[in-house]
Amino acid sequence: MSKCTYCGKNVKKGSGVMFVTNKGKILYFCSSKCKKYYKMNRTKGKWAVTAK
Repeated sequence: MSKCTYCGKNVKKGSGVMFVTNKGKILYFCSSKCKKYYKMNRTKGKWAVTAK
């Protein structure tokens, strides 16, 4: 199981979005909302769970 790049939640196998950058870096997102916010360079909002 991988963690969401934006909010830090666990991404279950077979769900979520995997985004590969031009440089070959693989980013995992639990939802399209997290992907959209990451691309907009937003800081984590109230709804996002902070992972430590």
